[in-house]
Amino acid sequence: MIIMIQPDKQKSHALKIMAEVTLERTNETDVSKYPSNILVDYYDIIHKLLEAITIREGIKIKGEGAHEELINCVAKNHGLDEQTRQLMQQMRDYRNRISYEGLMISKNYVLLNEKKIKELIEWSFDKLSKLGQSKAKA
Repeated sequence: MIIMIQPDKQKSHALKIMAEVTLERTNETDVSKYPSNILVDYYDIIHKLLEAITIREGIKIKGEGAHEELINCVAKNHGLDEQTRQLMQQMRDYRNRISYEGLMISKNYVLLNEKKIKELIEWSFDKLSKLGQSKAKA
């Protein structure tokens, strides 16, 4: 469920910081040894950044299916292509299956998608930075 809220710069910033910390940890972790953990961390980074973007814009998404709705909302509102949206949804599904069913992800999945995942993370940081700058100028 999408709810309009007062934009919250502090919460947005805190989510960004947490994403940076998690990204730092992923850079120090061996993807060949821990592919499932890396994928969960990558998803967590992306989720925190997407939430930081929407909170900065005054949008809160909560309730059943909130993660799926968050991905769709940001993809639609910020012009992400369908392939990127589908990758995020696939990562969300894998993250849930890893967390709740003990699914083990092949290192090949992470290695094949790592470039696109890192580009998406970088895009998210850039988008968040631009939102902060545009609000500061207003």
